[in-house]
Amino acid sequence: MRRFMLAALASLVSLASFNASTAHAQAGRAQFTEDFTQQEFITRRARIAEAIGPTGLALVQGAPSTHSSGLFRQSNEFFYLTGVVVPGAYVLIDGTGHSILYLPHSDAGRALTEGDLLSPEDAPAAVKATGVDEVKGPESISLDLNQKGRPGTVIDAPVLPAEGMSESRDGARRRNSDAFADPWDGRVSREANFLSLIRTRFPFLELRDLSPVVDAMRAIKSPAEVAIIDKATRIGGESILEAMRSTEPGVKESEIDAVAQFVFVRNGAQGEAYRDIVASGAAAWNPHHRAAPRVIADGELVLMDFCPDVSYYRCDVTRMWPANGKFSPWQRELYGFYLGIYEAILSEIKPNITAQTALQAAVKKMDVIVAQTKFSKPAYEKAARAFVETYRKSSERPTAALGHAVGMSTHDLGGGNGMLKPGLVFTIEPQFRVPEEMIYIRLEDMIQITPTGAKILSDWLPRDMQSVERIMAEQGLLQKYGPIHFSTRPAA
Repeated sequence: MRRFMLAALASLVSLASFNASTAHAQAGRAQFTEDFTQQEFITRRARIAEAIGPTGLALVQGAPSTHSSGLFRQSNEFFYLTGVVVPGAYVLIDGTGHSILYLPHSDAGRALTEGDLLSPEDAPAAVKATGVDEVKGPESISLDLNQKGRPGTVIDAPVLPAEGMSESRDGARRRNSDAFADPWDGRVSREANFLSLIRTRFPFLELRDLSPVVDAMRAIKSPAEVAIIDKATRIGGESILEAMRSTEPGVKESEIDAVAQFVFVRNGAQGEAYRDIVASGAAAWNPHHRAAPRVIADGELVLMDFCPDVSYYRCDVTRMWPANGKFSPWQRELYGFYLGIYEAILSEIKPNITAQTALQAAVKKMDVIVAQTKFSKPAYEKAARAFVETYRKSSERPTAALGHAVGMSTHDLGGGNGMLKPGLVFTIEPQFRVPEEMIYIRLEDMIQITPTGAKILSDWLPRDMQSVERIMAEQGLLQKYGPIHFSTRPAA
């Protein structure tokens, strides 16, 4: 019996590892993106080759393996250059544009439970799947660097932290700095360790930061990238619409989060772009208040800022609505004023002008709105004038910014400030506060700069009060499904 079982196991191992060309089906998830063509990544690597020069080298490290119960997600930087979704991968690009993908060797034992991965065991199939020039094992990196490098050869590698699941560059920096500053941790970042290994093992190579080159490329989105961002925006917007329908006094913020998560998964998102922000009433005063078991009360405004991660691209959209489905007089007054200011900014965003120019034109419209608005309280008027004054001061600076870029990360690279070039994608998110009553109002939309104008990708998602109230009158998923009621009585 034992010999039979061993023979059967050996047969299974053989079947699991027989051919990397079947890896897509075996692993259950594509290991080369299905949303972009090989040519998209070949073009990006060619631009890297042009940037580093004919004798240069660029070495980029992918994300490490995750634990056995986790779902692997590639780092944004490595995905951007390869489209490969395999842990422990590396890519070497030389100045001629030749690219070598280094993949871990196949593991028959893991393949039995997780499925095969692309590997150097069938390099021709991996080359065909990914569009790189060669596929090798990681032990070949040193051999290739020794062969291609000469004393004084420049090797570029990213210095800034790689972005992972639900993470932007600013968050990755904080993660690394917190670990390093902890006296009982003190870890250097994975990127710093990688750079240290290059310096130690290849002291004759001149190390240079590749991050600025990749960042500049990522700032301008291709049509294929915009299409995925638009898809993410659509899914994010639909989740917000369902959240509006499902909101009523007595519902918890965490339940609104659950509705959005359902819409994400149902429509093919691979995760969340960032942790859900659902803030009701005074909780919105903290702009990054995360969805909590807080019960939403009658008379409160609800803020929701949430978007998915779709094929390694994200969105960032915010809406606000009344908990009971009808804007009260004070909500109508302040939200209406804010919406006018918001639309004034949107109307002045155009291609090939600076963010400063757009703000200067918008401020003129803001002054008219303030003059025409009748405020019911001195505190409201004071807050409104301070709000506009903030934009006036910002418009006086050449470094004025409209918002932040969005792409592979929520706080992406480029966009929202400086020259508004075609291909930029960014958001605006003006923040209006009335300190005396802890009132906070914010909206946020996705904006794409095109050669002829500014396309608001999330413009279809209602902002006006009448449309919001109409959506809220519809029955929501939470009301259709209802809660599970648990008995607190002890078992007999």
